[in-house]
Amino acid sequence: MTERNLVSTDAPWAATAGYSRAVRVGAHIAVAGTAPVGEDGSIVHPGDAYRQAHRCLAIIRRALAEAGSGVGDVVRTRMFVAAGADWDAVARAHGEVFGNVRPATTLVKVAGFVDDAILVEIEADAIVG
Repeated sequence: MTERNLVSTDAPWAATAGYSRAVRVGAHIAVAGTAPVGEDGSIVHPGDAYRQAHRCLAIIRRALAEAGSGVGDVVRTRMFVAAGADWDAVARAHGEVFGNVRPATTLVKVAGFVDDAILVEIEADAIVG
């Protein structure tokens, strides 16, 4: 059986929901939906989808590194926005990180998130090697 490695998270709802920031099985890494949570557990950059997206991407980068990977290994991302008007700001932040990698991606408008201050959440999948 392939070893399963977990990357933990301090997100305030992680213990209740019972999830990891990322899971690596073999060469595949799945990074969970990532909200713009600050080091203190609060939602950062309220009202600014672009900066929230960058915070999500920073958390994803850290999780990938802990799992032995990096942005260059990402093959798929999913972006979720609460307001359709924020798609451009979120896509721009995504492009600044993944512009040369060009993973398959999806951007979806959703009804909302667990905290109304969250404007964006991002997921990523990577294959190492």
